[in-house]
Amino acid sequence: MKKLLLLLVSLFFTWNASAQEKFTVSGYIKDAANGEGLIGVSVYVQEVKTGTQTNPYGFYSLTLPKGTYNLVLTYVGFEKITKKVELLSQDVKLDVELKDDSKLLQEVVITTKKADDNVKSLEMSVNKVDIKTMQKMPALLGEVDIIKSIQFLPGVTSVGEGASGFNVRGGGIDQNLVLLDEAPVYNSSHLFGFFSVFNPDAVKDVKLIKGGIPSQYGGRVSSILDVRMKEGNSKKPQFSGGIGSIFSRFTYERPFLKDKGSFIVALRRSYIDILAKPFLNSELKGTSFYFYDFTAKANYRVNEKNTVFLSGYFGRDTFGADFGFNWGNATTSFRWNHVFNNKLFLNNTIFYSNYDYALQSDLKQKNDQDAFRWKSNIITYSIKPDFTFYPNTKNTITFGGQLTYYSFNPGQAVAISGGVERTIGLDDKFATENALYIGNEQKLTSKISLQYGLRYSLYNYLGKGKAYELSPATNDAERRSISKTTEFGWGKSIQQYGNFEPRFAANFSLGQDNSIKLSYNRLAQYIHLLSNTTASSPLDVWTPSSNNIKPQLADQYALGYFHNFSDNLFETSVEVYYKDLYNQIDYVRNADLLLNPAVEADLLFGKGRAYGAEFYVKKAKGKFNGWVSYTLARTERKIEGLNQNNWFPSRIDKTHNLSVVAIYDLNKRWTFSSNFTFSTGTPASFPTNKFIWQGYALPHNYYDTRNAYRIPASHRLDFAATRQTKYGFFKRGTGEWVFSVYNVYNRRNPFSVFVRQNETDPTKTEAVRYAVFGSIIPAVTYNFKF
Repeated sequence: MKKLLLLLVSLFFTWNASAQEKFTVSGYIKDAANGEGLIGVSVYVQEVKTGTQTNPYGFYSLTLPKGTYNLVLTYVGFEKITKKVELLSQDVKLDVELKDDSKLLQEVVITTKKADDNVKSLEMSVNKVDIKTMQKMPALLGEVDIIKSIQFLPGVTSVGEGASGFNVRGGGIDQNLVLLDEAPVYNSSHLFGFFSVFNPDAVKDVKLIKGGIPSQYGGRVSSILDVRMKEGNSKKPQFSGGIGSIFSRFTYERPFLKDKGSFIVALRRSYIDILAKPFLNSELKGTSFYFYDFTAKANYRVNEKNTVFLSGYFGRDTFGADFGFNWGNATTSFRWNHVFNNKLFLNNTIFYSNYDYALQSDLKQKNDQDAFRWKSNIITYSIKPDFTFYPNTKNTITFGGQLTYYSFNPGQAVAISGGVERTIGLDDKFATENALYIGNEQKLTSKISLQYGLRYSLYNYLGKGKAYELSPATNDAERRSISKTTEFGWGKSIQQYGNFEPRFAANFSLGQDNSIKLSYNRLAQYIHLLSNTTASSPLDVWTPSSNNIKPQLADQYALGYFHNFSDNLFETSVEVYYKDLYNQIDYVRNADLLLNPAVEADLLFGKGRAYGAEFYVKKAKGKFNGWVSYTLARTERKIEGLNQNNWFPSRIDKTHNLSVVAIYDLNKRWTFSSNFTFSTGTPASFPTNKFIWQGYALPHNYYDTRNAYRIPASHRLDFAATRQTKYGFFKRGTGEWVFSVYNVYNRRNPFSVFVRQNETDPTKTEAVRYAVFGSIIPAVTYNFKF
């Protein structure tokens, strides 16, 4: 492996040696108002017409020939400034704080980047939505939601209103790597998908990567959602929060230790259970349905070269009465930033993530004579040293590695009957996933930029545990039998997989305001979410790759044209993509996924493909702005033994997806916004005939076709109005009222359609259309800051 890295360095890095003496200017760029490091600030050198951008921690580095230069620093929503730098005899450290541009405060900031970045940068298939924009968009019950907001972007869908997670370019919800300060979040939803786990008051940056994924990311085959938390106001104490129709938020941040550090804590708790209690009948009096979460982060600057960060998230949902279930995420991230010198930057991350979920039938009485309790979880530990090397203005090299350890508890259950307790459970499963990666972002010429890299991942499925050998598969998609069972001791390797994952992206400039971009990436995924329902639930089972379950692989190709109009007033893009998916999982009829020690025998495997075109038009400046996105796409699967071995639409396939977001700043006090969305209905399988047996109708699919029909299309319109108040709480700070109307024209969008026996005549069958929302939902929220 060491030889491989040395070879990659020699291949990736072209250093044009020169006898001319060179020096480096480097430092951090921060927000003057709160001391937060600014991500993606443009640092442009006028004299040599080149530059760079700050990394996720606000650090930048430029190596230039000896001389005097003017550095132009630009960032949307902040004052543009120019700094004179003399690189005559030594390197220069230059830290800068940028101030808000008061003239731009009335405008909506759609993305935090320079105006022509969509054309000039190497990034394609990447979307960013600023938190300030999300706060202006209409939302369910008036509450800002990151996951719901990104679903208005091209290529992003869900299976329906109220569904957990999101789907990107034909991928399942488990195929998205959702990161909160670099720790994975396995279930990003509260209240069955109505809200996300991310508290917007504590979020600093949101970035969705759908293609052209850099080599430092791995572990999923569809997309990366990288969410970065705020670091806390290092200038002064600050309170903020909101009181809404369904939950309230409270955030506190301040500096500490003589301004060397800062912290932020954010709390949320829903109270729909409290509001609904007076209206519940006697049978539902003890019902609990609520969520809460706690988000915190602290940072401390040890010295000029070392900064440490500690962040965490802890959240839980509870639902049920005498019988109920709960689930929750817990993450902790410790990061150490170290500047070795003005060209080499290190971010070392150690994280812990635990997602657990449970069922129990004795929520009120813990000593019932008859009860059932079931729990399961997935725990992840990891360390990831990530280096960034800035050799010159034409190359930025990233390299590093990651060590990850998984512990799976597929299910432990206790059943009590007549006071007699019986334990039912599955053995824990263990695995490691390790990786090395290297990449380079290179400005080949003034018109051609490249980003290329390679990641090698090595997976090991470990004992203590049992490995099953299964009988050969048949073509009728029936459950396979176990032919042999082998016991493995603690730490013994049961199965290994290794994959090279090349990454490539290119930008070909066609002029000042248009370019062509292309990308390719291979991705490997070694853990899987087992779910045979229309929409995933919190109780679905995570399982590792094994001797019977191979890792999922994906190859994605993308080509895009990017063009800006009217001095960057309008940004447009068209992207086409094609994705091959391998080792995709499906299920035998009546698959048993819970507490099944041989669940692998109920799985089917095949391949998938996804392809489409994404159109995007955005107006990023002025009082009236927003965007329109349209995606034409197809997602298909081919599973041995299903659908007569022919291709069939995936359950997440949506042919047409249209989203419109419009925001209008009337004046300093009033902002109006509207969302509209339209999408094709998801595929479904329905019976083609029925049998009558003992007076009951039994639906039957004679041709055994899969997803040959579609439920009706969905569409919805939302409105919101935001009014700024003169003062906040106790006549301090600022405040705002948010008035919103969700589902303005009372559309009953179908979540699913299913066939059942008629309630009055069981010899007849009927199709039932189920909608999560069936009415207009108005809401009022009050937000404050002081």
